[in-house]
Amino acid sequence: MPIKALFLGLCLGLSLAVHAAQAAYPELEQSYDPRLHERLESKLQQLGLLQAALEKRLSVAVADITDLAHPRFAAFNPNHMAYAASLPKIAILLGAFARVEAGEMQLDPPTRESLTRMIRISSNRDASEMLERVGTRYLADLLQAPNYRLYDPSRNGGLWVGKPYGKEGTTLRDPLHNLSHGATALQVARFYYLLETGQLVSAGLTREMKAILGDPALHHKFVGGLQSVHPEARLYRKSGTWKDWHADSAIVERDGRRYIAVALAEDAQGESWLRRLIVGLDEAVAESAPLRMAQLQ
Repeated sequence: MPIKALFLGLCLGLSLAVHAAQAAYPELEQSYDPRLHERLESKLQQLGLLQAALEKRLSVAVADITDLAHPRFAAFNPNHMAYAASLPKIAILLGAFARVEAGEMQLDPPTRESLTRMIRISSNRDASEMLERVGTRYLADLLQAPNYRLYDPSRNGGLWVGKPYGKEGTTLRDPLHNLSHGATALQVARFYYLLETGQLVSAGLTREMKAILGDPALHHKFVGGLQSVHPEARLYRKSGTWKDWHADSAIVERDGRRYIAVALAEDAQGESWLRRLIVGLDEAVAESAPLRMAQLQ
């Protein structure tokens, strides 16, 4: 069957639960919150990172999703496409689970273990083998499918994986920027929001995906920065590093709040930037949160 026909079938075959989720939740980028943006800008200024953001050497997105139906979103350079190294392995994770949901792949113990290594320790070998199983062309079409739009030319791109990791192979670079492994802060944030709201795969597979993203084994960037001050925080996370490109992304659960944080940096000090930035993002979410009714009484 032609690949386009396969994707038409995939889009038409979405479960009722996913259709209901799409109707129940807003688009993340349409949930801009001025107070959160003001706090984000203030934190960037305090950390000495605002100029880097203005120069587009740093892209940041943050979304308070404590109330999933009413997210609060803010960002700098949300549609700036950057080389993101290993962070786009989350796209391969989605591709594998889409294959599983379609009955084209089994989530057997070896597959689950391979996906877990790909995410938690960022195994290039497992990422390359899984990309081959998923299919580069299949993944590119999946990311652009109408129900996901995780790579969207009208928004300057997004998540893209067009080449194996750590070995030579067929390359399918993104059509706008010629990147092999790219991302925008907005589309990474959307990936996590779609995951949390059950719009990527079925409920059971959503739980499996989130479990794989949990318990990160690499304690740098967001993980190192946040857990140094809030060791109780739980992160579901994927990062990436290559030369001066540093990226991190996570769902963070702490103190009754849940938020998405994404940062893409191009600087030799990028790891230090992100380690400090996540603490500022955590503070921005807390400081801009609406007052609860109990506090108003």
